[in-house]
Amino acid sequence: MRIPLDHYRILGLPIQATTDQLKQAHRDRTLQLPRREYSEIAIESRKALIDEAYTLLADAEQRQSYDAQFLGRAYTAEALTPPQASPATGAATELNPQVGEAALRSLAADPTPVRSPEPYTPTVDIEDAQFVGALLILLELGEYELAIRLGRPFVTHGDANLGDGRYGEPAAVRADIVLTLALACLELGREQWQQNQYENAAESLETGQTLLVQENSFPVIRSELQSDLYKLRPYRVLELVARPVDQTAPRRQGVKLLKTMLQDRGGIDGIGDDLSGLSTDDFLRFIQQLRGYLTAGEQQEIFEAEARRPSAVATYLAVYALLARGFAFHQPALVRRAKQLLERVGARQDVYLEQAVCSLLLGQAEEAGRALERSQEYEPLAFIREHSQGSPDLLPGLCLYAERWLQEEVFHHFRDLAQQQTLLKDYFADPQVQSFLETMPAPALAESPQSTAAPDALAAGAMAFGPPPPLPTLSAPVTPAYTDAPVGGTPPARPSADANTTREEIGLSVAERVSQLSPEGQLQASGSSRSFAPSQNGHRPSAAVVPPEPLEPTERSSRSPHWGRLAGVVTVGAVTMGLLGLVTVRAFSWVGSAFSGPRIQRPALDISLIRPPVNIPTPPPPEAQIGIKDIAERTITAWLSAKREALGPEHTMDNLETALVEPVLTEWRNQALGGERDSWYYTFEHSVEVLSVEPDDPTAETLTVEAQVKEVAQFYELGTLNNRNSYDRDLNMRYELVRQEGDWFIKSMEEIE
Repeated sequence: MRIPLDHYRILGLPIQATTDQLKQAHRDRTLQLPRREYSEIAIESRKALIDEAYTLLADAEQRQSYDAQFLGRAYTAEALTPPQASPATGAATELNPQVGEAALRSLAADPTPVRSPEPYTPTVDIEDAQFVGALLILLELGEYELAIRLGRPFVTHGDANLGDGRYGEPAAVRADIVLTLALACLELGREQWQQNQYENAAESLETGQTLLVQENSFPVIRSELQSDLYKLRPYRVLELVARPVDQTAPRRQGVKLLKTMLQDRGGIDGIGDDLSGLSTDDFLRFIQQLRGYLTAGEQQEIFEAEARRPSAVATYLAVYALLARGFAFHQPALVRRAKQLLERVGARQDVYLEQAVCSLLLGQAEEAGRALERSQEYEPLAFIREHSQGSPDLLPGLCLYAERWLQEEVFHHFRDLAQQQTLLKDYFADPQVQSFLETMPAPALAESPQSTAAPDALAAGAMAFGPPPPLPTLSAPVTPAYTDAPVGGTPPARPSADANTTREEIGLSVAERVSQLSPEGQLQASGSSRSFAPSQNGHRPSAAVVPPEPLEPTERSSRSPHWGRLAGVVTVGAVTMGLLGLVTVRAFSWVGSAFSGPRIQRPALDISLIRPPVNIPTPPPPEAQIGIKDIAERTITAWLSAKREALGPEHTMDNLETALVEPVLTEWRNQALGGERDSWYYTFEHSVEVLSVEPDDPTAETLTVEAQVKEVAQFYELGTLNNRNSYDRDLNMRYELVRQEGDWFIKSMEEIE
């Protein structure tokens, strides 16, 4: 048989090699033994090929003849276009030297029709018994794809090619071939890893691992493959989520890998080992690096689930994702969920500023004011007070603060919102927002939010720091800056918070005042606007206003708001959690250094309200209000109702199109037509319990639902009950739901174990 090698390559030498170099190369190659897992057959056949190459080239006459033939074929190849070159003759084993990555993907598939080597490919003739040695040499030379291509048929066809013994003892030869293929996959994966081809590397490593699992052999090499796959996961996640947003499948694969890593670690700030080699600090930096590639919806899906562990870091990240989406896409239901998450840490940490922003977006003016009164963030409060001059409350300054903060400090952490521009006026003018605020229950007038997620020990640890110092009354200065009336007029009265104030009155009042904050319809600061920054020494500064730093038009802040205060939450929790303290403190020391408090920077937002700078899509119906499981249950119930009608006595099929889409729509329509044609029908009784929905995101376009359906069916044939075909069953079902034009349909369904 013929293999794509030449005698010089077997020895690892160029054609210009001297006699002394030939001797040295032969000695070195002979002394370099392969891995101990190889059989004597492979080792001896490899040595035989090396000896033959040296014997031929060490003889001057034979070398001269070989060189002439070698160079003559190379010269002929230059005169030919490779695709037009006729194949070499002779009984040669198939090989296409230009194989590429397709060889990996076809490792477990049937071999394709083969071609002989092209004339420009050097080859040597070998004995069949030397085949495993030739594979081993190809592996040593770094020809990993060629080794895979040559060895693959012997794996996919079982022992059919080895049974006659011409390659050596079949069991030993098969083991050598499997070992070479696995090592080729391992080394190819590492090579692709170095070339930043992370998904290709993973495919190579997984191919080798799958082969060894099937063969149940070489556990040490299998462990090497698995170890590299674990270490490769962070790189794969980054590569996958960095792809264009329209590449949904690979991006979802990246998110899935990230969730698996989080599960192995026990959360963002967990102490588990995902075998990636990343320390807690490294993993936190990795998460921060990822955020710029993830959309707001993806971050909400990931961090809202992580917040349930509970995790203070994930809670804070989920709050910002919910706030950003709620404001950008005019979905106050998401803002309400963000506010509920903040209540978990509100008893131990000053998150009143964020709560004030949430209350503002929910039209809760009085509650926003109470949150500001409790806040110890003096510099933001100074900014808010300064821009509320002339107003009986702090609403004007809070509006300016919230709008700027969301757009300048929050949005750029989300891939789909980095260039988004949304104004409070547009938000409150949205009919869906107004409808939600009008129907939302009035907030309880509690003195302080209470945490429901943390253990009592954590709350007790927070109380050890004592109550916060009292704040001065946040009455607004009397110097006019913002006014809702002509000069000399009277500002609008502050809405009362007595027991008779309705939810609608508070919400509409906020919306009306936001729409009147400036004559130009903009939330624009006066010439004396100021920025604020966190204190560098960890102590809260006085209420003095810090001059702003200039902001270039192309500059993007890299700070995420209030992470320093989040670090305080986790640190207090760490004190009460004993052995977890050191890890958490280190983790959040990084968080505190990587992020700082919100900064309001000049110039003021100067965006016309007549025409938005970008098209703002109309948000889907506020399904977040009813819950993701409610969506799934409603869709499945609608399908079961349509099924009762389509397979019932009247065979009414109209409602199938309101519940199903292809391919299942045609299947069930044909079944209903068959019943009508053959005079049979069912009567059904159903009950549904939704067990799980993935992803837990009402704004997703597809959902995977697992549900338990109890179905009692009575079968009638020619008007007569057929008890034999009737049944009463509990079905475990998996449904694939898809959203089309705002409505949900079932795309596929299957019964699962």
